[in-house]
Amino acid sequence: MKKSPNIVESPPPPSIGQGAGMRVPEYKSKPYFIVASVEMGNTTTKCILTGTSLETGRTYVINKTVSMSRDVRPPKPGETIFGETLVGVPITRESVTELVRDTLIKCHRDADLSIKDDLDFVVRSTGVVASMESPDQVGDFVISLANGCLAAGVPPKKMTPPMGIDNLPPKLRQFSFADKLTFCGTVAGVSPPIGSSGVEMVANEMEGELAMAGIKEGAKWTEVDFRNPCISIDFGTTLDGRITSDVDPDSEWPFAKTIGNFCGLAGAIPDALVRGTGQVKDGTGTALDLFGDKSFGGFSKKSKVVNEYVERIHDLIDIRIVPTDRTRFGMVPVCADLAAKSGIAMIGCDAGTDFSNSGALKEIGGEIYKNNGINVLTDVIDHVCAKMALRLIEVAAKEKIVPPNSSIGFTGRAAISGKKPSIIMDGISEMGLYDKPYEHVVFVDDGLARGAALMGRCMCSMGKPNNPIGGVRGGKCIMARRVKIGK
Repeated sequence: MKKSPNIVESPPPPSIGQGAGMRVPEYKSKPYFIVASVEMGNTTTKCILTGTSLETGRTYVINKTVSMSRDVRPPKPGETIFGETLVGVPITRESVTELVRDTLIKCHRDADLSIKDDLDFVVRSTGVVASMESPDQVGDFVISLANGCLAAGVPPKKMTPPMGIDNLPPKLRQFSFADKLTFCGTVAGVSPPIGSSGVEMVANEMEGELAMAGIKEGAKWTEVDFRNPCISIDFGTTLDGRITSDVDPDSEWPFAKTIGNFCGLAGAIPDALVRGTGQVKDGTGTALDLFGDKSFGGFSKKSKVVNEYVERIHDLIDIRIVPTDRTRFGMVPVCADLAAKSGIAMIGCDAGTDFSNSGALKEIGGEIYKNNGINVLTDVIDHVCAKMALRLIEVAAKEKIVPPNSSIGFTGRAAISGKKPSIIMDGISEMGLYDKPYEHVVFVDDGLARGAALMGRCMCSMGKPNNPIGGVRGGKCIMARRVKIGK
């Protein structure tokens, strides 16, 4: 029988029996590291609470509060609009602060947890970069997210790395190596890409970092050894992700370098298709409204009709190394010249120039729905998104940064929903990149939230040497070399 893709979906946290049929979540009585991931994207704003068992290193989703970013309140008189979502919803520092505050409070209230007493760490991230002029402007947005956390009652010390093991809560100290290690900015064994000027090269760089870390954590639920070198691709509304280098096991510096970045559009492309159906809001509707974000088993055959539409749509999609003269690709601000000077392959996905083909995509979506119905549209979207993923991998392979010992991980609704994982696996198998492709490819839900949990653990030096996430595929834990660097 044909194998099924490695798809990781968040299991509920374990519970403990307390007599008379009562069961209490394990995180209420055992040592857990509880992290809130606060994400404001172009489509959704989420607060996802994760709990990592400090005894096993497994991460569970405790609660998830999701709202649509298009529902952020309108700007009030006197407020400065400093950005907008991909579909043009204006945002101000105050409106972002209030949305984040309310989402954070609701998520904790629904989970019966205290922000002050139970929460250990908060990580903020955003994919709303479309209206920004340069990558460094993301700082203003992150400040707004931080203000929302503060307004919800999060202490500032829960948003920054501790200065030492004595600054950690007593319950965490016995699980931390902060007295032996120093946190040097690497997350999950990967050093961030910084250009020669010290400026980030892609506006949603932090999302790429979190997605990489989240896929590394999620892969621990499978047999895939997702350690360096690896390729992570986050197919949210916008595209982000990283490609990391191989590392010599005997090298004194045990961390991988970032040698590739992904940027541009992802879920925005199927969103444009469904807006032509009339079944979602014309300006702000998304494929999420119509199809949801769940993976479905089984395999999708590409009929002649589906194939013709997929080819027409991909004629409008531009996937390549971002030219050095571009300061924006797929509406995402980039420093493509810096990336080229730093030897980093910046792989972008666009539809026209900065989404100029969105109207044409909308027309094709309307044509498919009118002439063939919702089922054919579903198949077309699954195959379009899968082909986008495969084209990204093909570009990376041509750049010779997909070695045989690498692994590929996907997260985000436009890669893991529907039957996309099966189609992507078929394509990767056909490429011949790996002898046993199912041992090298994984699909992970809630990648950013998992990445936030792992980032918090990295900042607090809470690793599991017997089940490492850092290091190279098939290699040993890098703890000893990190201790040596710390000294």
